[in-house]
Amino acid sequence: MNSKVVIFGLSTEGYDLACKIALNGQDVQIIDESTPSAITIKPDIAKTYPNFRALKDDQPILPMTPIDVAVSKAQILFFAPRIRKTGQDIKTELNSKFKDAVSNVKKGSSIINCLGTGFGGNSENISLLEHVTGYRTGKTISYFYYPISNYKQTIIGSHNGKTDEKLSSLLPLEKNTKFVSISTAEHLHAINVLKRFLNTTCILEVCKFAKDRNIKSDLNTNELNEIYLDNMIEDLFDLRSLGNSFEGASSLTYLINGSLKGVDGYIKKLIDEIRLVLKRNELKASRTKILLLWSLDKYEMKGEKHEKLEELITKLKDYIGDVESIESSFDIFQDEKTTIIVACSKSDFDYVSKIKKDQEFIIIKANPLCQVVH
Repeated sequence: MNSKVVIFGLSTEGYDLACKIALNGQDVQIIDESTPSAITIKPDIAKTYPNFRALKDDQPILPMTPIDVAVSKAQILFFAPRIRKTGQDIKTELNSKFKDAVSNVKKGSSIINCLGTGFGGNSENISLLEHVTGYRTGKTISYFYYPISNYKQTIIGSHNGKTDEKLSSLLPLEKNTKFVSISTAEHLHAINVLKRFLNTTCILEVCKFAKDRNIKSDLNTNELNEIYLDNMIEDLFDLRSLGNSFEGASSLTYLINGSLKGVDGYIKKLIDEIRLVLKRNELKASRTKILLLWSLDKYEMKGEKHEKLEELITKLKDYIGDVESIESSFDIFQDEKTTIIVACSKSDFDYVSKIKKDQEFIIIKANPLCQVVH
């Protein structure tokens, strides 16, 4: 018997999940938060439009259902919203969206949180869920923690760590995936996020001391070349959530804060390197244009990359008036100004490298060494 599945949040991750579930033969709808409706995703749609960008570009006419009706019929509800607030406003936005998502769920349904949290974040969600619905988690309603991230996810948090066969058959899980308690899942996710950030932070901090040209050349390995600003801040939302779940100083808070400062320090280093390029090439700020080439996913769940792009633009404008973000060569136009293109991801660098023979500009890789390509 097919399960009725609803995904709250028309995000890239949410749509990807909807397609996999639809191809698995289940009834699935995805809620567009900007409209009061849930869109039905059938297997033929999942095959025709394998990613959300393709669906958005073509805009096919799809069956729609009012949100409250869709949620009230759902047996399984995934919470995968798009978060774009920053600072203290994030928690307010999250709580508001979570209330909207679960307010019409029925008795016996399952709620799956797909956003990474810090320690105790799911306990807050469960309290809110029970307050809004009046149901008891583990008795009249189920709650699971399945944080979607860029690394292979092999854990699912559940009440008392119990395995849920229905959820297992529904999700495209790795072979070694196991169910653990929600608290254990939070700890394991924290370890995964911290390990990756600490590895990157070590590289960024050491590269700050690489001033000599020969040292930079020797350090120019594939490992460093593959790391770009785009990679450095992946899952920054999760790291911040982890940091916000502590009060007071501890060794763990030092590690988290060190990673956060490492990212901020890199933004400063990148700006300093751009200013050095101007100085070495005797370029006047008023006669220079900075183009930040960063092909961002507008529909991803977490908005950390969009936030950092805006921050970079704002800080660069303190020194250079003409700064803008672009996504393709069509946005690159030559005028009387010298153009400096900052490639913020490997794919963006590969892309701009192919077209640079046709136009004259300076390319800066947003990698740990901030390499300059003329």
